[in-house]
Amino acid sequence: MNIDWANLSFSYLDTDYNVRCYYRDGKWGELEVSSSNQINIHMAATSLHYGQEAFEGLKAYRGKDDKIRIFRAADNAKRMITSSQGIMMAEVPEELFVKAVEKAVALNKRFVPPYESGAALYIRPLLIGSGPKVGVQPAEEYLFMVFVTPVGPYFKEGFKLTNVAVMREYDRAAPHGTGNIKVGGNYAASLKAGMIAKDKGYSAVLYLDSREKKFIDECGPANFFGIKDNTYITPESKSILPSITNKSLIQLAQDMGMKTERRPIPFDEVKTFEEVGQCGTAAVISPVGRIDDVDNDESFSFTKDGEPGPVSKKLYHKLRAIQYGDEPDPYGWVTVLEDK
Repeated sequence: MNIDWANLSFSYLDTDYNVRCYYRDGKWGELEVSSSNQINIHMAATSLHYGQEAFEGLKAYRGKDDKIRIFRAADNAKRMITSSQGIMMAEVPEELFVKAVEKAVALNKRFVPPYESGAALYIRPLLIGSGPKVGVQPAEEYLFMVFVTPVGPYFKEGFKLTNVAVMREYDRAAPHGTGNIKVGGNYAASLKAGMIAKDKGYSAVLYLDSREKKFIDECGPANFFGIKDNTYITPESKSILPSITNKSLIQLAQDMGMKTERRPIPFDEVKTFEEVGQCGTAAVISPVGRIDDVDNDESFSFTKDGEPGPVSKKLYHKLRAIQYGDEPDPYGWVTVLEDK
């Protein structure tokens, strides 16, 4: 195996095995191991026609002690259950989800990047409606699978400042829709605006609420947070995906003696923030250097020296230290993969 770990992009690379499980006749079967990167699916499967599909994203890290650590798998399992409830799919039990994740990582442990390579093993649990329907209704059969792939930083800049754009003509998701669950349709809806933003040199779009265009929702691939007056502030909205990384950062900010607030954030407030960032599993933290309000030809800067702010730095390094096992994990977030 010849992989340039230090220069991996955030893309797909084949690994040795994936893990699968089928829901048929009202119950889940046994976990199956496959070496194929293909799946057979009925042409009338509900996932293809009506969007019955949900996924998760989490990572495994190799520490300097060479142990492999998986970050907050049980929280991802709970979130997939919420997604399943949102679009009427069979729920994957938490125990089955975690077992499948651990098995997929163990079978592919040679693909977990070395410590300090800047890369990690990305884990993608996927649940799809595999049963055929031509009427708009839930499937009766489902496929749950977990595959893994080694990845570099989501944003090619890594932990460096990037710029984001506000473009009011686009919505990511609507209140009371599917914005608060992790389904593919939300990401499909963000593709057009995201590509336009990238073509203009931005890392992402900062979406405002779709009803009034007054409040910050989230960035295309990540949650938003702002720092001011020793307070970590992140939006509250019915169309925001509850990020596990964001939840972790809120806890760490409290540990640092900061106040934390989850509340509606008027876009007009953005000019008062000392630091701004995007956070999520893929990016961890991507600090924002500038927000451009494209429609109103306004810009808001969040750096004086071209470097991420001190709070973002501290949060980033603290979270990474827990994920890699460099510091204690007082919350039980990390599962150390046992050799079997």
